[in-house]
Amino acid sequence: MNIAIVILNWNGKELLEQFLPSVISFSSEADIYVADNASTDDSVLFLEEHFPQVTIIQNSVNGGYAKGYNDALQHIKADVFCLLNSDVEVTKNWLLPIQEVFISEPNTAIIQPKILDQKNKEYFEYAGAGGGFIDKLGYPYCRGRIFNIIEKDQGQYDDITNIFWASGACLFVRSHVFKALGGFDETFFAHMEEIDFCWQTKNLGYDIKYVGTSTIYHVGGATLSNTSPKKTYLNFRNSLYTLVKNASGNITYLVLVRLLLDGVAGIKFLFELKPRHTLAIIKSHFSFYAHLSTLLKQRKTQNKSPNYHTHKSIVWSYFLAKKQTFKSL
Repeated sequence: MNIAIVILNWNGKELLEQFLPSVISFSSEADIYVADNASTDDSVLFLEEHFPQVTIIQNSVNGGYAKGYNDALQHIKADVFCLLNSDVEVTKNWLLPIQEVFISEPNTAIIQPKILDQKNKEYFEYAGAGGGFIDKLGYPYCRGRIFNIIEKDQGQYDDITNIFWASGACLFVRSHVFKALGGFDETFFAHMEEIDFCWQTKNLGYDIKYVGTSTIYHVGGATLSNTSPKKTYLNFRNSLYTLVKNASGNITYLVLVRLLLDGVAGIKFLFELKPRHTLAIIKSHFSFYAHLSTLLKQRKTQNKSPNYHTHKSIVWSYFLAKKQTFKSL
Protein backbone atom coordinates (compact mmCIF):
# COMPACT_ATOMS: atom_id res chain seq x y z
CA MET A 1 0.00 0.00 0.00
CA ASN A 2 1.45 3.32 -1.13
CA ILE A 3 0.86 6.28 1.22
CA ALA A 4 1.50 9.89 0.24
CA ILE A 5 1.89 12.28 3.17
CA VAL A 6 0.87 15.74 1.95
CA ILE A 7 1.59 18.77 4.14
CA LEU A 8 -0.18 21.99 3.17
CA ASN A 9 1.98 25.06 3.76
CA TRP A 10 1.32 28.77 3.70
CA ASN A 11 4.10 31.03 4.98
CA GLY A 12 5.06 28.33 7.47
CA LYS A 13 8.83 28.09 7.25
CA GLU A 14 9.21 27.96 11.05
CA LEU A 15 6.66 25.18 11.38
CA LEU A 16 8.31 23.16 8.63
CA GLU A 17 11.69 23.63 10.27
CA GLN A 18 10.33 22.41 13.61
CA PHE A 19 8.06 19.54 12.60
CA LEU A 20 9.07 18.20 9.18
CA PRO A 21 12.14 16.34 10.59
CA SER A 22 9.90 14.05 12.70
CA VAL A 23 7.75 13.27 9.66
CA ILE A 24 10.81 12.37 7.61
CA SER A 25 12.40 10.33 10.41
CA PHE A 26 9.33 8.24 11.21
CA SER A 27 7.63 7.87 7.80
CA SER A 28 9.96 5.71 5.71
CA GLU A 29 6.92 3.77 4.47
CA ALA A 30 5.51 6.85 2.72
CA ASP A 31 6.32 9.46 0.10
CA ILE A 32 6.36 12.99 1.51
CA TYR A 33 5.06 16.09 -0.26
CA VAL A 34 4.67 19.72 0.72
CA ALA A 35 1.90 21.54 -1.12
CA ASP A 36 2.69 25.25 -0.96
CA ASN A 37 -0.29 27.60 -1.08
CA ALA A 38 1.43 30.51 -2.85
CA SER A 39 3.55 31.45 0.15
CA THR A 40 5.19 34.86 0.23
CA ASP A 41 7.91 33.87 2.68
CA ASP A 42 10.93 31.74 1.77
CA SER A 43 9.30 28.40 2.63
CA VAL A 44 9.92 26.87 -0.77
CA LEU A 45 13.57 27.96 -0.92
CA PHE A 46 14.06 26.59 2.61
CA LEU A 47 12.61 23.21 1.58
CA GLU A 48 14.74 23.04 -1.55
CA GLU A 49 17.90 23.75 0.43
CA HIS A 50 17.30 21.62 3.53
CA PHE A 51 14.86 18.84 2.55
CA PRO A 52 15.62 17.76 -1.03
CA GLN A 53 13.96 14.39 -0.35
CA VAL A 54 10.57 16.14 -0.08
CA THR A 55 8.59 16.74 -3.28
CA ILE A 56 7.23 20.29 -3.55
CA ILE A 57 3.94 21.09 -5.26
CA GLN A 58 3.37 24.80 -5.81
CA ASN A 59 -0.25 25.92 -5.93
CA SER A 60 -0.88 29.11 -7.89
CA VAL A 61 -3.13 30.72 -5.25
CA ASN A 62 -3.85 30.48 -1.53
CA GLY A 63 -7.21 28.76 -1.73
CA GLY A 64 -7.20 27.71 1.90
CA TYR A 65 -7.32 24.13 3.12
CA ALA A 66 -10.03 22.92 0.75
CA LYS A 67 -8.81 24.24 -2.60
CA GLY A 68 -5.17 23.84 -1.55
CA TYR A 69 -5.55 20.10 -1.14
CA ASN A 70 -7.90 19.73 -4.12
CA ASP A 71 -5.29 21.35 -6.37
CA ALA A 72 -2.28 19.52 -4.95
CA LEU A 73 -3.71 16.00 -4.85
CA GLN A 74 -4.39 16.09 -8.58
CA HIS A 75 -0.62 15.73 -9.04
CA ILE A 76 -0.10 12.78 -6.67
CA LYS A 77 -0.60 9.08 -7.29
CA ALA A 78 -1.02 6.92 -4.19
CA ASP A 79 -3.41 4.40 -2.67
CA VAL A 80 -3.89 6.55 0.42
CA PHE A 81 -3.45 10.26 0.99
CA CYS A 82 -2.43 11.46 4.45
CA LEU A 83 -3.42 15.10 4.81
CA LEU A 84 -1.14 16.36 7.57
CA ASN A 85 -0.99 19.82 9.13
CA SER A 86 2.39 21.52 9.15
CA ASP A 87 2.22 21.91 12.95
CA VAL A 88 2.18 18.16 13.69
CA GLU A 89 4.85 16.05 15.36
CA VAL A 90 4.56 12.36 14.52
CA THR A 91 5.89 9.39 16.48
CA LYS A 92 7.85 6.23 15.76
CA ASN A 93 5.87 3.56 13.87
CA TRP A 94 2.82 5.82 13.64
CA LEU A 95 1.96 4.63 10.14
CA LEU A 96 1.96 0.87 10.78
CA PRO A 97 -1.38 0.60 12.66
CA ILE A 98 -3.00 2.80 10.01
CA GLN A 99 -1.77 0.58 7.20
CA GLU A 100 -2.98 -2.55 8.98
CA VAL A 101 -6.53 -1.25 9.29
CA PHE A 102 -6.70 -0.13 5.66
CA ILE A 103 -5.45 -3.53 4.50
CA SER A 104 -7.77 -5.58 6.71
CA GLU A 105 -10.88 -3.40 6.31
CA PRO A 106 -11.58 -2.55 2.66
CA ASN A 107 -14.75 -0.61 3.54
CA THR A 108 -12.82 1.78 5.78
CA ALA A 109 -12.25 4.92 3.71
CA ILE A 110 -10.91 7.39 6.29
CA ILE A 111 -8.74 7.02 9.40
CA GLN A 112 -7.62 9.38 12.15
CA PRO A 113 -4.91 8.63 14.76
CA LYS A 114 -4.94 9.75 18.39
CA ILE A 115 -4.27 13.50 18.46
CA LEU A 116 -2.58 14.90 21.58
CA ASP A 117 -1.58 18.46 22.40
CA GLN A 118 2.00 19.17 21.33
CA LYS A 119 2.30 21.85 24.01
CA ASN A 120 0.85 19.69 26.78
CA LYS A 121 1.41 16.11 25.75
CA GLU A 122 -0.60 14.50 28.54
CA TYR A 123 -3.82 15.97 27.12
CA PHE A 124 -5.85 15.53 23.96
CA GLU A 125 -5.78 18.29 21.38
CA TYR A 126 -8.89 20.27 20.50
CA ALA A 127 -8.96 19.43 16.78
CA GLY A 128 -9.92 15.78 16.64
CA ALA A 129 -8.76 14.35 19.99
CA GLY A 130 -9.99 10.73 20.10
CA GLY A 131 -12.23 10.91 17.05
CA GLY A 132 -15.18 13.07 16.05
CA PHE A 133 -18.95 12.78 16.28
CA ILE A 134 -21.87 15.10 15.54
CA ASP A 135 -25.24 15.72 17.17
CA LYS A 136 -28.63 16.05 15.49
CA LEU A 137 -28.19 19.82 15.05
CA GLY A 138 -24.78 19.47 13.42
CA TYR A 139 -22.61 20.45 16.40
CA PRO A 140 -19.33 18.52 16.35
CA TYR A 141 -17.66 17.05 19.41
CA CYS A 142 -14.93 14.49 20.10
CA ARG A 143 -13.99 11.67 22.36
CA GLY A 144 -11.66 13.55 24.66
CA ARG A 145 -13.01 17.03 23.87
CA ILE A 146 -16.47 18.53 24.22
CA PHE A 147 -16.59 22.25 23.47
CA ASN A 148 -13.66 23.63 25.50
CA ILE A 149 -13.35 20.80 28.04
CA ILE A 150 -10.32 18.69 27.10
CA GLU A 151 -9.56 15.37 28.76
CA LYS A 152 -6.24 14.06 29.99
CA ASP A 153 -4.99 11.05 28.04
CA GLN A 154 -5.12 8.12 30.46
CA GLY A 155 -5.34 5.41 27.84
CA GLN A 156 -9.14 5.61 27.76
CA TYR A 157 -9.13 5.95 23.97
CA ASP A 158 -6.32 3.57 23.01
CA ASP A 159 -8.77 1.57 20.90
CA ILE A 160 -9.77 1.18 17.27
CA THR A 161 -13.38 2.18 16.70
CA ASN A 162 -15.87 3.70 14.29
CA ILE A 163 -16.24 7.48 14.41
CA PHE A 164 -18.27 9.98 12.40
CA TRP A 165 -15.55 12.40 11.34
CA ALA A 166 -11.77 12.59 11.29
CA SER A 167 -9.78 15.73 11.98
CA GLY A 168 -8.26 17.60 9.07
CA ALA A 169 -5.11 17.96 11.16
CA CYS A 170 -4.31 14.37 10.22
CA LEU A 171 -6.73 12.68 7.87
CA PHE A 172 -5.93 9.48 5.98
CA VAL A 173 -8.24 8.84 3.02
CA ARG A 174 -8.28 6.31 0.22
CA SER A 175 -7.46 8.19 -2.96
CA HIS A 176 -10.30 6.67 -4.98
CA VAL A 177 -12.84 7.88 -2.40
CA PHE A 178 -11.36 11.38 -2.37
CA LYS A 179 -11.61 11.52 -6.16
CA ALA A 180 -15.10 10.00 -6.28
CA LEU A 181 -16.39 12.76 -4.00
CA GLY A 182 -14.59 15.46 -5.97
CA GLY A 183 -12.46 16.46 -3.01
CA PHE A 184 -13.41 19.12 -0.49
CA ASP A 185 -16.09 21.76 -0.97
CA GLU A 186 -14.00 24.83 -1.81
CA THR A 187 -16.64 27.31 -0.62
CA PHE A 188 -15.64 26.34 2.93
CA PHE A 189 -12.10 27.76 2.46
CA ALA A 190 -11.08 26.42 5.89
CA HIS A 191 -12.62 24.82 9.00
CA MET A 192 -15.18 22.00 8.99
CA GLU A 193 -14.59 21.05 5.37
CA GLU A 194 -13.29 17.72 6.68
CA ILE A 195 -16.55 17.14 8.58
CA ASP A 196 -18.55 17.88 5.44
CA PHE A 197 -16.29 15.50 3.50
CA CYS A 198 -16.56 12.77 6.13
CA TRP A 199 -20.35 13.16 6.24
CA GLN A 200 -20.52 12.65 2.49
CA THR A 201 -18.26 9.61 2.85
CA LYS A 202 -20.55 8.12 5.51
CA ASN A 203 -23.58 8.82 3.34
CA LEU A 204 -22.01 6.64 0.65
CA GLY A 205 -21.79 3.75 3.10
CA TYR A 206 -18.08 3.82 3.95
CA ASP A 207 -16.62 3.46 7.43
CA ILE A 208 -14.46 6.04 9.20
CA LYS A 209 -12.13 4.78 11.91
CA TYR A 210 -10.17 6.12 14.84
CA VAL A 211 -6.93 4.21 15.41
CA GLY A 212 -5.75 5.00 18.93
CA THR A 213 -2.66 2.82 18.59
CA SER A 214 -1.14 5.55 16.40
CA THR A 215 -0.26 8.86 18.06
CA ILE A 216 0.58 12.34 16.82
CA TYR A 217 1.01 15.70 18.58
CA HIS A 218 -0.70 18.77 17.15
CA VAL A 219 0.01 22.40 18.08
CA GLY A 220 -3.37 23.69 16.92
CA GLY A 221 -4.22 27.30 16.11
CA ALA A 222 -0.89 27.79 14.35
CA THR A 223 -2.55 29.25 11.25
CA LEU A 224 -5.68 30.75 12.85
CA SER A 225 -6.06 31.10 16.61
CA ASN A 226 -9.12 29.86 18.48
CA THR A 227 -9.57 33.47 19.66
CA SER A 228 -9.82 34.80 16.10
CA PRO A 229 -13.20 36.25 15.02
CA LYS A 230 -12.44 34.96 11.53
CA LYS A 231 -12.32 31.43 12.91
CA THR A 232 -15.63 32.04 14.69
CA TYR A 233 -17.12 33.24 11.40
CA LEU A 234 -15.88 30.22 9.45
CA ASN A 235 -16.93 27.70 12.08
CA PHE A 236 -20.48 29.02 12.47
CA ARG A 237 -21.00 29.52 8.73
CA ASN A 238 -19.50 26.23 7.65
CA SER A 239 -21.39 24.30 10.31
CA LEU A 240 -24.66 25.56 8.80
CA TYR A 241 -23.40 24.71 5.31
CA THR A 242 -22.61 21.17 6.42
CA LEU A 243 -25.96 20.67 8.14
CA VAL A 244 -28.04 21.78 5.15
CA LYS A 245 -26.04 19.75 2.64
CA ASN A 246 -25.97 16.47 4.52
CA ALA A 247 -28.50 16.07 7.34
CA SER A 248 -31.53 13.84 6.92
CA GLY A 249 -34.92 14.80 8.27
CA ASN A 250 -36.76 18.14 8.46
CA ILE A 251 -33.99 20.55 7.51
CA THR A 252 -36.16 23.64 8.07
CA TYR A 253 -36.69 22.70 11.72
CA LEU A 254 -33.00 21.86 12.22
CA VAL A 255 -31.82 25.14 10.72
CA LEU A 256 -34.28 27.27 12.72
CA VAL A 257 -33.16 25.69 15.98
CA ARG A 258 -29.51 26.15 14.99
CA LEU A 259 -30.04 29.82 14.15
CA LEU A 260 -31.69 30.34 17.53
CA LEU A 261 -28.81 28.66 19.38
CA ASP A 262 -26.30 30.66 17.35
CA GLY A 263 -28.10 33.79 18.51
CA VAL A 264 -27.70 32.66 22.11
CA ALA A 265 -23.98 32.14 21.46
CA GLY A 266 -23.79 35.67 20.05
CA ILE A 267 -25.38 37.10 23.20
CA LYS A 268 -22.96 35.06 25.32
CA PHE A 269 -20.03 36.62 23.45
CA LEU A 270 -21.45 40.08 24.21
CA PHE A 271 -21.61 39.32 27.94
CA GLU A 272 -18.02 38.10 27.69
CA LEU A 273 -17.08 41.48 26.12
CA LYS A 274 -16.24 39.86 22.77
CA PRO A 275 -18.40 41.91 20.38
CA ARG A 276 -16.21 41.05 17.36
CA HIS A 277 -17.19 37.39 17.77
CA THR A 278 -20.88 38.36 17.96
CA LEU A 279 -20.43 40.30 14.74
CA ALA A 280 -18.67 37.27 13.21
CA ILE A 281 -21.75 35.11 13.93
CA ILE A 282 -24.03 37.71 12.34
CA LYS A 283 -21.82 37.82 9.26
CA SER A 284 -21.78 34.04 9.10
CA HIS A 285 -25.59 34.00 8.97
CA PHE A 286 -25.72 36.55 6.15
CA SER A 287 -23.24 34.45 4.19
CA PHE A 288 -25.38 31.37 4.87
CA TYR A 289 -28.51 33.12 3.57
CA ALA A 290 -26.63 34.22 0.44
CA HIS A 291 -25.57 30.63 -0.31
CA LEU A 292 -28.76 28.88 0.81
CA SER A 293 -30.16 28.21 -2.68
CA THR A 294 -26.88 26.61 -3.75
CA LEU A 295 -26.77 24.50 -0.58
CA LEU A 296 -30.33 23.28 -1.16
CA LYS A 297 -29.40 22.24 -4.71
CA GLN A 298 -26.41 20.32 -3.34
CA ARG A 299 -28.69 18.72 -0.78
CA LYS A 300 -30.91 17.29 -3.50
CA THR A 301 -28.01 15.54 -5.23
CA GLN A 302 -26.45 13.85 -2.17
CA ASN A 303 -27.25 10.65 -0.33
CA LYS A 304 -28.32 11.18 3.28
CA SER A 305 -27.91 8.60 6.04
CA PRO A 306 -30.75 8.67 8.61
CA ASN A 307 -28.37 7.65 11.43
CA TYR A 308 -25.78 10.41 11.34
CA HIS A 309 -26.00 11.24 15.04
CA THR A 310 -25.75 9.25 18.26
CA HIS A 311 -26.69 12.20 20.48
CA LYS A 312 -29.59 14.62 20.08
CA SER A 313 -28.09 17.78 21.57
CA ILE A 314 -24.56 18.19 22.80
CA VAL A 315 -25.46 21.78 23.75
CA TRP A 316 -28.15 20.57 26.17
CA SER A 317 -25.90 17.89 27.66
CA TYR A 318 -22.92 20.20 28.11
CA PHE A 319 -24.47 23.45 29.30
CA LEU A 320 -27.61 22.30 31.10
CA ALA A 321 -27.03 18.66 32.13
CA LYS A 322 -23.34 19.43 32.84
CA LYS A 323 -22.15 16.29 31.08
CA GLN A 324 -18.74 17.49 29.95
CA THR A 325 -16.83 14.32 29.07
CA PHE A 326 -17.56 11.87 26.29
CA LYS A 327 -18.15 8.90 28.58
CA SER A 328 -20.71 10.87 30.63
CA LEU A 329 -23.00 11.45 27.63
